[in-house]
Amino acid sequence: MKKSLVLAMAMALGVTASAYAANPFSDVPAGHWAYDSVNKLAAAGVIDGYGDATFGGDKLMTRYEMAQIVAKAMAKGANVDKLAAEFADELDTLGVRVANLEKKADNVKIAGQVRLSYRDSDQGKHNGRLRTRLFVKGAVNDDWTYTARIENNQYFDESDETKHSKGNNPNAGDEDTKLNWAFVSGRVGGIMVDAGRQDIKMHTGTVVDETFDAAKISYGKDVKLTGVVAKAAGSGSWDNGTMEEGDRMYVADVTAKLGVVDGYVTYYKADTANDDEIIVVGASAKIAKDLKLTAEYLNGDAQSGKDDNGYMVGLAYGGAKAAKAGSWGLYANYYDQPIATMLEHTVDGYAYMPTGFMTTGDGFQGYEIGANYTAAKNIVLGVKYYDLEAREGSADDQTIWTEVVFSF
Repeated sequence: MKKSLVLAMAMALGVTASAYAANPFSDVPAGHWAYDSVNKLAAAGVIDGYGDATFGGDKLMTRYEMAQIVAKAMAKGANVDKLAAEFADELDTLGVRVANLEKKADNVKIAGQVRLSYRDSDQGKHNGRLRTRLFVKGAVNDDWTYTARIENNQYFDESDETKHSKGNNPNAGDEDTKLNWAFVSGRVGGIMVDAGRQDIKMHTGTVVDETFDAAKISYGKDVKLTGVVAKAAGSGSWDNGTMEEGDRMYVADVTAKLGVVDGYVTYYKADTANDDEIIVVGASAKIAKDLKLTAEYLNGDAQSGKDDNGYMVGLAYGGAKAAKAGSWGLYANYYDQPIATMLEHTVDGYAYMPTGFMTTGDGFQGYEIGANYTAAKNIVLGVKYYDLEAREGSADDQTIWTEVVFSF
């Protein structure tokens, strides 16, 4: 570094001869003309030495390196107007480089969620679970992103039903970890594409809400067209309907805004044992401030002698928002669904048939009511009650589900 530049920088930072007695560099002796200035600049974090504790004062410095030092000094509040003017071009370049580094640092974002839940069933089925999810999202470029979700589940008991909820594996342990999201999202022209392992939930989830290896495309805004080609993924549970791991599903959906009403028509074709075909016609609308009414009619390709028509009606008020402490919501849903109208239902209650969970007999009917409340920022409490019964036979059950969800 040139003598004039060292002195100018030291003066800009207000160096005094006795400011720092310690010598951080072995090659800058106490009698050197720049001793005090170098020590002051090093202590202020403006200049750095090499890994061997030397300063290398006789080495040549590029204008970019000098611009970096000027930028650091300016950040420390030094009056370096003349130096800033001298190295204006390099500082501009450095600013671009810093901005690019900051952008790169934000390229990958990680968020998380921890949910502690407990389910108490009238049939004596009790199980608790601690579920931890880590969400990773990275920018591929300006148009494409990658999203992953790593999920760990710890189960509080080993009842048959707890094992059942982990994927029909009677030998399952008390913990599992899986990568159950791994997909890319982006645009091809005006078409939005999501491809990879992801959750597929269409509207209310009364037909399907599960993890698939899928390609989903959508186009439009006020009138939106969506198509899905999917295969039931190994990370799903597959216990709330007729689908099994490996089954394929095809979905076509049209959603439109009609004034205050959002309407939709959805067609499902699934290569299950029953070769299911389901059509859903639904609508939702705000009927008052914070009050939303939803209704669906479902028609399925029924098995011999079974019903093929079902419906769902839901009413929701407000809703807890994780970022807003004190926010809350209430909701109630009524279901009357033959087995022909569901693939993997979103419901958390029980409606047991003699040989399985909704997968035999002729589906279920009943209601759920629930509430949620944000006790503190990113801490949401929830409770819901189910009263469900089989549409065929006498099986019925009442279930209480409680949870607390931490987001970070």
